[in-house]
Amino acid sequence: MTVTLADVAARARVSPATVSRVLNGNYPVAASTRERVLRAVDDLDYVLNGPASSLAAATSDLVGILVNDIADPFFGIMAGAAQTQIGGPGDGSGRAGGEKLAVICNTGGSPERELTYLTLLQRQRAAAVVLTGGAVEYPEHQAAMAAKLAKMADAGTRIVFCGRPPLPEGDALVAALAFDNRGGGRRLTEHLIALGHRRIGYVAGPPERTTTRHRLEGHREALRGAGLDADAGDEERLTVHGPYDRRSGYEATLEILRRDPTVTAVVAANDTVALGACAAVRDQGLRIPQDISVAGFDDLPFSVDAVPALTTVRLPLFEAGARAGRLAMGKENPPPGGIATIAAELMIRGSTAPPRVG
Repeated sequence: MTVTLADVAARARVSPATVSRVLNGNYPVAASTRERVLRAVDDLDYVLNGPASSLAAATSDLVGILVNDIADPFFGIMAGAAQTQIGGPGDGSGRAGGEKLAVICNTGGSPERELTYLTLLQRQRAAAVVLTGGAVEYPEHQAAMAAKLAKMADAGTRIVFCGRPPLPEGDALVAALAFDNRGGGRRLTEHLIALGHRRIGYVAGPPERTTTRHRLEGHREALRGAGLDADAGDEERLTVHGPYDRRSGYEATLEILRRDPTVTAVVAANDTVALGACAAVRDQGLRIPQDISVAGFDDLPFSVDAVPALTTVRLPLFEAGARAGRLAMGKENPPPGGIATIAAELMIRGSTAPPRVG
């Protein structure tokens, strides 16, 4: 049964006019009243402008693209590529044809903001939603996401994951384009081991993120494969978690070198973190790669211009984003089973070399 504005009003114990004022934001309303109305809207899963049953499954010309941080090239590249397929130039006449309006939703990595944006897109009957980057692995959040996405899909919204694996539960997706973070992480560390490195530090991302876990698992698989995991506590001692930013790379690398001055290589969670790691190594009076090798992940545009150029793992961010945009628009058929694993490619450059002898 369709939820009406009157139902929300009754649940919040206010008049329908007050509900309308809160949702439209065109009239001052007491903060406590506004909170009560919004809670009722969420509890009842009310969709704005959706009282008529004939509109219940209709969608708008809006497509939401959720990113953690649009200033991060990892997300900016994927979002920009998706937008080329969603809001393209059409026939050049300036008239809207089959294009949609792509809206970038910057969550700041907050699970709460991610759900809030999905609710807002649901109320606008978004035609599609593209969710980029790694997912938060809190069970409560995953359950809430699965429930929210299922309701959106039932209403006709196309759901596409780009750069993240599917949820453990829930089949609301059109497609999930997942990067092979585990395989890329394994090959990167195998490269360092093949060069002769045995003491390898690892600057990891936030522990609750799927991307962090998969890349770290790949790293540790390589260590086990080479018999370098004899001391399990050593793995933990040489791993430091932090945000996916330059400052984290700097501070974590200093901590790794403090814990073990014999480290000869540092693997960073991504290229931005690797830049911080490089700065920390230099500030300790050490040379890259003669004294310590440094490697990153993602192959962001600046990685080849670093000095020396970063050894990293290339993810086809633009290609994945463009494909996600086509899937969101129904321009491309979903992969078999709805899930595609996108290969990662090792890019060997000047920031890694055999460890110094003696």
